[in-house]
Amino acid sequence: MHIAAHDVGRLSRLIAGCAGATVAVFGALHTSIAELTAADLSRTPAVALIPAGIALVLQVMPVAAGNTRLRIGASAVFALAAAGVGAATLVSHPAAAVATVLTGLALACLDLRMPTRAGVTYRVADPLLLGAAIIALVALVPRLFEPAFPPGRGPDSVMPVYLAAPLLALTIGTILARPETGPLHTMDQSGPRVAVRRLAPALIATPVVAALVSAFAARSGASRPVAAVSTGVILAALALLAVLAYLVRSLSDADRRQRHLVAELKDRQDFAETLLQSMNEAVMVLDANYQVIDVNRRWRELTGHEGLPAESPPLPPPGTGGDWLLPRADGTDVPVLATMAAIPDAAGAPRGYVATYVDIAERKQAEVALTAHAAELEQGNADLAAALAFKNDLTSMLTHDVAQPISSIASLAELLCADWVDLPDDIRLELATKIDKNTRRLIKMMNDLQLLFRLDTGTVTARRVPVPLLETVEAVRASATGAAEVTIDIDDDLVALADRGHLTLVVENLLRNALTHGAPPVRIRGERQPGETVRLVVQDSGNGIPQDVLPNLFGRFIRGAGLGLFIVRHLVEANGGAVHYEHASPQGACLLVTLETAPN
Repeated sequence: MHIAAHDVGRLSRLIAGCAGATVAVFGALHTSIAELTAADLSRTPAVALIPAGIALVLQVMPVAAGNTRLRIGASAVFALAAAGVGAATLVSHPAAAVATVLTGLALACLDLRMPTRAGVTYRVADPLLLGAAIIALVALVPRLFEPAFPPGRGPDSVMPVYLAAPLLALTIGTILARPETGPLHTMDQSGPRVAVRRLAPALIATPVVAALVSAFAARSGASRPVAAVSTGVILAALALLAVLAYLVRSLSDADRRQRHLVAELKDRQDFAETLLQSMNEAVMVLDANYQVIDVNRRWRELTGHEGLPAESPPLPPPGTGGDWLLPRADGTDVPVLATMAAIPDAAGAPRGYVATYVDIAERKQAEVALTAHAAELEQGNADLAAALAFKNDLTSMLTHDVAQPISSIASLAELLCADWVDLPDDIRLELATKIDKNTRRLIKMMNDLQLLFRLDTGTVTARRVPVPLLETVEAVRASATGAAEVTIDIDDDLVALADRGHLTLVVENLLRNALTHGAPPVRIRGERQPGETVRLVVQDSGNGIPQDVLPNLFGRFIRGAGLGLFIVRHLVEANGGAVHYEHASPQGACLLVTLETAPN
């Protein structure tokens, strides 16, 4: 039947206190007043039993929590006093003196523990108590065989019984004073240590049994004292062999259980290894210093390593998973989804780490393909949007710019046909001239649209040759309306490298834009620029171009401006040049065309 640990502790301390009080009283009864004087103190070690018993009582005495140190200190003082008195009797009673000194030192350092190299702590008092108990048993065991000897011829002993018995009681009481660290500190039912602890009483009882058997043999008529003692010793030896056999069987059972545990641990290790190697994810196990301990088959396949890497690869940060590049043995990288998790110990500190990698190369390829497809779709949408915008702009331009001359031609032709007979010749000529002017305007617009489509499809190419600027500009001015308001300031030797037809169309559109949307006078000048370039400047004297129109000045369609500047920009760029706008000073618009100069 098991006893509660709390009750066992209380009972153990109670027995220890009773043993201490009994030893102190016993020591006082066997000590005369004369032996208490300093001169006679070394005659008997019984004097040391008094402070030793008091020390044991103080060790188990329940007191307030605040007085614990005072109680332990007082107990240590009495214990050391007992050890000192025992040492004083070393000459007259060596065995009793040694046992008393060991017991006194054990009481003084009852709660002192020392660590071993294996990290296990042990009580300093345990070997001291063991030595004192052995001495007391050595003194008591021969006395147990006394009934087997003839009267008046008992066996000798190392100390008197009245000293050995209280010393043994004091030793047992000291052991019981700390039940939490003594023989009763655990209820574990397995292991050879528990078997030894359970068999300790049987080993101690063996000489007692041998003595009792010897006395019985002597009383039954066996030869004294040899036969009686021999019979007791033989029976005790047989009992001891039985005890040893039981101990060996316990050790064998413990060894069998240990082998079973080792085999079970090996099976679990094999299962864990099989589980690790069969995972589809690449796994790498590291210690607390980030050194690789183990990897699985998938990790070796993913990285191309045959075994453990010589050094730890770059590791992802601990926490949730994220995209990572895992280096391979051939120097390339493979995209993975990586996670890094810590393996905590009992205290919560990391004792190792597990890195898991999932191959996402195919996912990355799919993402790249989807991104490229999305870019194509976006470009297609942009092209569709541009085509829709072109259609809308073209429709708007045709509705506004084309409808006006067509309506004018239709009205003038109807008037001319209806009133031809009644109209004078000069009116007929004026109406015919207006019809011709609007017709030419429509033809020019159709030509611009045709050129616009060619520019949009990229079929316009420039055949660049040296073109004199002055000659080209003068030819355009001669055919333009309002040529009298146009002045030219270009040197005769200024030559541009461009397509002659393209340059003529550029000058025509710039001059028409200046005369139509600006104000005379218009000035055209040519300048030689650093870096082997020439610049053609067309400047009018109007109010300039509004600020809100400037961002789309060279776009396809500007309400009321036609396609002129859009054609200018594309033709100039096709010839390797550039065109931009500046505000003229003090007023007006200034369009500047930069082209490469022709080599000499």
